[in-house]
Amino acid sequence: MVNQSIMKTIEANFDGLVGPTHNYAGLSRGNRASIHHAGKVANPREAALQGLEKMRALSELGFVQGVLAPQERPDIAILRRLGFTGSDLRVLADAAEQMPAVLAACCSASSMWSANAATVSPGADCADGKVHFTPANLINKFHRSIEHDVTGKILKSTFKNPDHFMHHQALPANNDFGDEGAANHTRFCHDYGAQGVEFFVYGREAFNPQVISPQKYPARQSLEASQAIARLHQLDPTRLVFAQQNPAVIDQGVFHNDVIAVGNRNLLFCHEQAFVGQTAVYESLTKAYGSLGFNLDFHLDFHIVEVAEQQVSVAQAIGSYLFNSQLLSLEDGGTMIVVPSECEHEPAVWGYLQGILNDSSCPITDLKVFDLRQSMNNGGGPACLRLRVVLNEQELAATNQQCLINDQRISSLNNWVKKHYRDHLSEQDLADPLLLTESRTALDELTQILDLGSVYPFQN
Repeated sequence: MVNQSIMKTIEANFDGLVGPTHNYAGLSRGNRASIHHAGKVANPREAALQGLEKMRALSELGFVQGVLAPQERPDIAILRRLGFTGSDLRVLADAAEQMPAVLAACCSASSMWSANAATVSPGADCADGKVHFTPANLINKFHRSIEHDVTGKILKSTFKNPDHFMHHQALPANNDFGDEGAANHTRFCHDYGAQGVEFFVYGREAFNPQVISPQKYPARQSLEASQAIARLHQLDPTRLVFAQQNPAVIDQGVFHNDVIAVGNRNLLFCHEQAFVGQTAVYESLTKAYGSLGFNLDFHLDFHIVEVAEQQVSVAQAIGSYLFNSQLLSLEDGGTMIVVPSECEHEPAVWGYLQGILNDSSCPITDLKVFDLRQSMNNGGGPACLRLRVVLNEQELAATNQQCLINDQRISSLNNWVKKHYRDHLSEQDLADPLLLTESRTALDELTQILDLGSVYPFQN
């Protein structure tokens, strides 16, 4: 492993930009918010602006913040693969008439949740010293399984330099290797630039049917997929922990680990029902973390903040997305938690948050609340919207600078959204041929703002 701690290393957050076709089609079985809001009218403009406001605010607080472009939607190329022919407008019209549910899936703006874009391992963890990216195949849901090809192109345009970045193909498109990306992955370390422990959470073992799996909703991440990514990323087996997500909470609507647990640096924040064999999981993490080498002048103890069912129930956690939060390291050594405004409206959750802020023994020392209602209505909170990428100075300099947030970029993107996005969108609007033209015009302009090149099918 390459020790990069001699260089300043940060954890950047790359948020997915909400696309022009943001709508509520209720496509995600197992995601209670998605199903609950199915058929309601969405506001793509407000959704994109809410996401940009979070990016702006965190950038102004001194965090390195990036942006990932959305997918081309409606996805005419996929509809052609399904047998629709003729002009793009004919394909759109025929799909709307013959298979409206499929058209809705091909219009989903779900790539906004970039926690599902890929799994990322920093150079400090990988044997070749490069940052590794594996796009998630998202095979469990059709509307998401069509993302990974363009996701890979966007990631390659954002992190171009082969001297620093290694890009892998998505895993084979089979449910046995179902991969949902960073929503089921986190990393613990003393310092971002030093080797860490990578923590993979899975819902089932595809080749071991004796292991208990959820009965009501699908387990989207397999152990075999997590193990494959660890091999691709050249990770040290002694610095890996694999844990099974509690199937009972998956059946309650915890479709990804990041709905029941979140971690950062030396802190795991989770519900007491998050994992199978939770005590053993804690022991494995503590042991792996304790084995890390560290600078004698700089050491952080490993902390586990566990929320009891009697403090916040699983249902309350899902409704508020308490654990779909961001944990951000502050310069004073504390940790800021970023939560959606729904947490303020759930008394048990808000009371719990106020309690830990007043607890001097808790490493969570600051709180920031964001209005992300448009995303939340479809089942994605602050953690869903961001992909974490650990970068040292050289890697940050090699990153596409047009994809990093600053005052000028935020201004350009806000103006771009206001120019191109509708302020209401229903399922019936998805067949509007003008929406296709509007979306392509917007995305073509966006690739110039972000210097991405031709990453979309319509540009080739």
